[in-house]
Amino acid sequence: MIDLAPGVEVHADELLFRATSSGGPGGQNVNKVATRIEITWDIANSPALEDPTRELLLTHLKAKLDSEGRVRIVASDQRTQKANREAALERLRNLVTDALKPRKKRKPTKPTRASKQRRLEAKKRRGDIKRQRRSED
Repeated sequence: MIDLAPGVEVHADELLFRATSSGGPGGQNVNKVATRIEITWDIANSPALEDPTRELLLTHLKAKLDSEGRVRIVASDQRTQKANREAALERLRNLVTDALKPRKKRKPTKPTRASKQRRLEAKKRRGDIKRQRRSED
């Protein structure tokens, strides 16, 4: 079991790990060793998630999901496959934790009397400036 967030534990079989060769500069080692790690997790069909948690993840991670409801995390910063695997898992944990944080509700506030007054005075000043620009016919 892999712990992704408080209350969200996923079986290791649900996460699809794929190792590919990393791009960019690095010489022979980059060309012959598959150190880049790609993690794919099918949130929409995950049996480890309860329905409310799944809905929260699907709505808050909408921009990061593909058409089938899967999230894909890629890590190729490190030189070893193990380090990239840990980095990718950490990114996935952060993503899930942030998505499940309760959102703060906005408290509607009214403008103060002084701010209303300032706004009206500014509008009057602007109107006076425009009135002065008019030609006297």
